[in-house]
Amino acid sequence: MISILIFVIGAGVGGIAVWLAMKEPKVSDKVSLIKKQAEEKEKNKEAILGLMESGNQPLTNSHVHQMLGIPESSATRYLDELEKEGKVRQVGKTGQSVYYSKTEKP
Repeated sequence: MISILIFVIGAGVGGIAVWLAMKEPKVSDKVSLIKKQAEEKEKNKEAILGLMESGNQPLTNSHVHQMLGIPESSATRYLDELEKEGKVRQVGKTGQSVYYSKTEKP
C-alpha cells in the first residue's frame, strides 16, 4: 500500500516537473532575448568598424570571423548590413579577393 502511495506521489511530482519544463516561455522572456541579440549584433557591427579604423590592411570576412570569434556567416551578414547602411564598401565581387573598407564620411 505504501509503495502505491509513493508511486502516485512520484508520478504527480514528475508530471508537474515535466509540465513546468515544457511550459512556453513568457512573452517578456522572448522580448528580452530578442533585445539581447539585437544589442550583441550592434556591438559586433561597431567592433567591425573599430577594426577598420585601427587596421592598415583590408578587412575580409575571415578576419572579422577570427578577430571577433563569431561565425563566418554572421561576419558576412554584419558586413552586408554595414554596406547597406553606407558605412562600408565591398571591394571585389566574390571569393578570396573580396575585402571591405570604411566609406568616407560625407
